Amino acid sequence: MSDEPNNVNEFEQALRESFEVEALKAGDVIEGTIVAIKGDVALVDVSGKSEAVLDRAEIDDLGTGDPVEVVVVSTGEEIRVSRRLALEAQLKEKLNDAVASGQPVEGKVVGRRKGGFDVVVSGVRGFCPISHISDVRSDDVDQHLGQTYTFKVLEYKPDGQRLVVSRAAHLNEEKGRLRDEAWSTLEVGAEVEGRVRSLTDFGAFVELGGVDGLVHVTEIAHHRVNHPREELQVDQQVRVKILDLDREKDRISLSIKALVEDPWTAVTDRYSARGPFEGVVVRKTDFGVFVQLESGIDGLLHVSQLRPGLEIDTSEFEVGETVRGWVRDIDVENRRIGLTMRQMPDRDPWERIEMRYQEGQTVEGTVENGADFGVFVELEPGLSGLIPISELGLERDADPRGAFAPGEKLKLKLMGLDPNRRRISLSVKALKRDLERQEYTPHMESGVDAAPEVTGFGAQLAAALDKSEAKKAKAAKKQAPAKKAEGKKAPAKKATAKKAADKKTATKKAAEKKTATKKAAEKKPAAKKATAKKAPAKKKAPAKKKTATKKAADKE
Repeated sequence: MSDEPNNVNEFEQALRESFEVEALKAGDVIEGTIVAIKGDVALVDVSGKSEAVLDRAEIDDLGTGDPVEVVVVSTGEEIRVSRRLALEAQLKEKLNDAVASGQPVEGKVVGRRKGGFDVVVSGVRGFCPISHISDVRSDDVDQHLGQTYTFKVLEYKPDGQRLVVSRAAHLNEEKGRLRDEAWSTLEVGAEVEGRVRSLTDFGAFVELGGVDGLVHVTEIAHHRVNHPREELQVDQQVRVKILDLDREKDRISLSIKALVEDPWTAVTDRYSARGPFEGVVVRKTDFGVFVQLESGIDGLLHVSQLRPGLEIDTSEFEVGETVRGWVRDIDVENRRIGLTMRQMPDRDPWERIEMRYQEGQTVEGTVENGADFGVFVELEPGLSGLIPISELGLERDADPRGAFAPGEKLKLKLMGLDPNRRRISLSVKALKRDLERQEYTPHMESGVDAAPEVTGFGAQLAAALDKSEAKKAKAAKKQAPAKKAEGKKAPAKKATAKKAADKKTATKKAAEKKTATKKAAEKKPAAKKATAKKAPAKKKAPAKKKTATKKAADKE
């Protein structure tokens, strides 16, 4: 009697389960357990008594005893189920939720086609436009193939199997979230870590956890940087200081050199005016070369401070060459150092300069170099003057740079001295005029009309001529009784002797007359007029002298 109720209960349960199995219909999503794998199929227990058939290709990595969610495909003599349809149903629900809520999904880039990429999201093939694969433009688009990214679902239509996703949209949204967090934490003066994202001609963009800041090229280092790539690389980790924040314009100014000690702080402890220097040429210009004394400290070697005869275009001043010289001056406020290759004096040459130089003074100097407007001349170490082009005495359109060779010694006239502006004006032309004036000034100042006199040499010459003529006359007399032909020539010789005697007498009379005239001029000034009447030719010599004096004055 006691066994009948139990048998009845078991029958009822079996009958109920059979009804439940019969109640399954196509499209139902049910949970089951894999009980066996045979050949190309797997048996799935879906009700405890009945088993459904599942294609083995759909179980992937699942094995016996693993739970599985399937969709009933058909019922009858056997129940056919599909795991793929169950997954698609789950994905459809997930994608619908992603479109509605904006939640990102994960997908793998499996191929490339016209206009974009094929992306598989949980077994569903979708499309990502090429402009949406990244938020940074790149020429190497194939670098994304095989990569797994997070995407935002832009469009999904289950019936038409249309799925469009965007990685750039997801990245931008993520950056926006991080940007808001970053702006809430950043402040001026803070020191933060960042990553160099890109380099441009004017600076480097550094990513600061969601926001980008700019390190201008002048803020990379204390020394001159021609391009950021000389000091930085993309993806390099750097530490920066925040100089300025502008939330409205979304700008952040950063500095790297602000975290490094400024070399100009104690520059005067290492360099002093008139002290020696040694550095490397880092940049060349038309007006000079910039020399790096140390990292962050550059000095200018101006063309006017080169050694006389040395040109800026020589190989000695090529970038990278080492140069030596002296420090001229240091301007810490304006961060400038003047250099020279000329020996510096022990003291300032402009101190009490009026004691050594005055206007109108004749000075001597060494040619330094020429320019379009004149020539620079060194008077002493550290003291130079300028000869303006108008004072060089050159022809019009002549080039002053070729007038004198560097190193040439010149005598000049000092035309102007301005100790306040530290300028000296010199002249070649003025000194030349002074020298010419010195030649004729004594004659202009003399007022006596001196009578012409016979010099000692003239008197000796006249005596020698007289003696020669006398010998010739004596020899002619001895030869008088000679042949007839010779006798005919004798009168000619006598005539010659007579002529020489008359010339000697005239010379003697002229000398006596000259002496008498001089004595008369010394004793009686009034007799000068009478002498002039007797010998009017004597006034011609002073007239020539006055004419020469007048021409010299006009020339001046």
